[in-house]
Amino acid sequence: MSGDGTVGKALDVLDQVASFDRPVRFGQLLETSCYPKATLYRFVQTLTNQGMLMYDADRQTYALGMRLVRLAHKAWTHSSLAPIARHHLDLLSASLGETVHLAQMDSSQVLYVDKRNAAQPVEMYSQAGRVGPAYCTGVGKAMLAHLTESALARAIEQQSFHRFTDSTLTSETALREELDAIRARGYAFDREEHEPGIICIAMPILTNAGRVLGALSVTGPTMRRTLAEMENWVPQLRAASENIAREAAAWRFPDMDQQKAG
Repeated sequence: MSGDGTVGKALDVLDQVASFDRPVRFGQLLETSCYPKATLYRFVQTLTNQGMLMYDADRQTYALGMRLVRLAHKAWTHSSLAPIARHHLDLLSASLGETVHLAQMDSSQVLYVDKRNAAQPVEMYSQAGRVGPAYCTGVGKAMLAHLTESALARAIEQQSFHRFTDSTLTSETALREELDAIRARGYAFDREEHEPGIICIAMPILTNAGRVLGALSVTGPTMRRTLAEMENWVPQLRAASENIAREAAAWRFPDMDQQKAG
């Protein structure tokens, strides 16, 4: 339950509707809601009146509304690296032939903001718009490794350390050791830590002052790739990361540290 008053509770309801991944009846919402029936109904009606939810009278179901779609598009344009990185993801995908991800941090988790499928795609968790764990994904660890100590401590507190596979890091100590290694080499690996049979190499996207903007990764199945092979792609990943950071700084992500210094 949100501690941010009425707005926070309304956002909780939006998250709940979204979690079904399909239109949902009020009774289904009520079954999983932390709010009393009258409170939930009031929020649902207000959100519907505001266009944040839409109601299908024939099916008696609620779904996310078109106003949210418009807001999401604006957020994608204003706050996401995706518009800047699109060309660089296309080049990496065409050159390497494996799945390319672009991610940013979202409340200490990984938000996949764009993706290019491999020439021979395989089923995997990541999709643009989906949120994943930071402690056991290549992009997540690449970003965690370059947070300030205070931000990293907050992020680690919010990691579940659930064991997805035999390779998953399940403690703060193990994660911090891994992050030290990532900082030393400059890039991260996913050694089947989130999904069996799926590995990746990931590169942080950093400003000149070292502030984390996001991360890039190239991902593939162990049946056709090894981490040693993927490590050969470091120069291409690093070049793409630096180009994205440079364009981001010039466009929508000016480095505040540099601004203050100037």
